Amino acid sequence: MEPTVKFETSDNVAWVTLNRPETSNTINLQSGRDLLDAATRCRATHGVRAVVVTGAGKAFSFGGDLAAMTKHEGREREAYLRELTVDLHAAIVAFTRLECPVIAAVNGTAAGAGVGLVAMADLVVAGEGAKFALAYTGVGLTPDGSTSYFLPRILGHQRAMELVLLNRTLTAAEALAWGLVNKVVPDADLREETRALAARLAAGPTAAFGQAKRLMRSEASLEAHLEDESRTIVAQSGTPEAAEGIAAFLEKRRPSFPR
Repeated sequence: MEPTVKFETSDNVAWVTLNRPETSNTINLQSGRDLLDAATRCRATHGVRAVVVTGAGKAFSFGGDLAAMTKHEGREREAYLRELTVDLHAAIVAFTRLECPVIAAVNGTAAGAGVGLVAMADLVVAGEGAKFALAYTGVGLTPDGSTSYFLPRILGHQRAMELVLLNRTLTAAEALAWGLVNKVVPDADLREETRALAARLAAGPTAAFGQAKRLMRSEASLEAHLEDESRTIVAQSGTPEAAEGIAAFLEKRRPSFPR
């Protein structure tokens, strides 16, 4: 049986592919578990220096599997959703805590928790046919999958509320204008454009990337954050990455960061 989430590595890049194309990559209990396993493997697999999250088939992910949810009622449904969100949210935390950069390659529609998997990424490349919609309140539900955490921070409160309350669908071009994605490419070029970006990141200073990611997501006070910045750059300055990067700059050559 095909795994519900594929984990593959190539040239120091881990490709995590949501693999339920027959359901538009909706997330059920098994795929929630498998996504958490994939996120854990990204950290545990030697040599992984960039991660790509994408979807198999025509859609990135339609979010939670509502058909699976409706097979349960009352307390059973509550237990189902509790287990699903625990695994899904643990996977998102694991992805965001990775030292290496995470790229979302959005093919087709990202809806519900699928938008959360986009928003959690460090960089987002979308095919020109991609669409983004929350859809939770349209079916009487509330946001999950990190959407209510990341979207106000990425888009601002008013725009995030527009997506939550009005269930507006964003085109790829609108998502680019709003700041949800970094780049829009022809659908046929999505994988190659993402592969090139991942290769560039995989050749970069992974430890510096990891510390930069941590700093950028800090919610400390200004004073505490500035002290953290100071400690971090002092520590990073003594690493082989910094030695090579500074030497390459002074010698006017491309750096070759240690792996």
